[in-house]
Amino acid sequence: MPEQITLNRPEQIALNDGSAIPQIGLGVWQVDPAITAQVVGWGIEAGYRLIDTAEGYQNEEGVGQAIRTAGVPRRELFITSKLRNGAHQRDAALRAFDETMSKLGIDRIDLFLIHWPVPSQDKYVEAWKTLIDLRQAGRIKSIGVSNFNQDHLERIIGETGVTPTVNQIELHPRFQQRDIWDYHTKHDIRIESWSPLGSGRLLSDPTLAGIARKHGKSVAQIIIRWHLQEGLIVIPKSIHQERIAANFNVFDFELGPNDLEAIRGLDSPDGRTGPNPATAAFLF
Repeated sequence: MPEQITLNRPEQIALNDGSAIPQIGLGVWQVDPAITAQVVGWGIEAGYRLIDTAEGYQNEEGVGQAIRTAGVPRRELFITSKLRNGAHQRDAALRAFDETMSKLGIDRIDLFLIHWPVPSQDKYVEAWKTLIDLRQAGRIKSIGVSNFNQDHLERIIGETGVTPTVNQIELHPRFQQRDIWDYHTKHDIRIESWSPLGSGRLLSDPTLAGIARKHGKSVAQIIIRWHLQEGLIVIPKSIHQERIAANFNVFDFELGPNDLEAIRGLDSPDGRTGPNPATAAFLF
């Protein structure tokens, strides 16, 4: 067994606007609104301080309930939500943001993202300008995007002069998207991984299973630890209390160079499990 290390708390990752975000958070995509408050409460109890939701998930109210009842000061929590695809036009974006804040029951949100660029409707620049205004008004601490390709990023930066703090994208060992890492590093945009476990498809991977046996950890814990050591922000999701806690219990071991190299070898250009941002056109 390798030497055990002690890292009891997640790192705070600096953002390009001077704020910071916890490196590991709890995602609530596809969490039933009826149980969201309980699931998020379990997450906060386990140690998560970053909670990631979205207008399109329809469970912001549950997140808000958990914020109020968790017994943790609001200042210790980092709350993220996202603008729905059908609300990129300025007036619609402002209304949608007000609805988000009402459902969450907070005065200021820590991070607000454009959920998808939806290039076919060509309104994401207008949405980005609206987020800039909301940040300047003090209603959002940090602004960013989700599922933006490099051309989308180049356009909003070029037309506004404002660089997103975060780009939340599908990223996991089988779809690492390393070709865009240099661009994000150059512009100081933090990459945040959604579907970090490959929508569960990686949990039976033999390479990851072997690494898990070596460290006495689960495959999910190995994958989450990989995200952390690669400097990525990661938001695993579960609705089971024991798995929520286990996914956070990744600070007492470290992957070695051979482990990291083996995981790098799992990358595939065909590893995407979700929609392609270049063509995704759904509205919600």
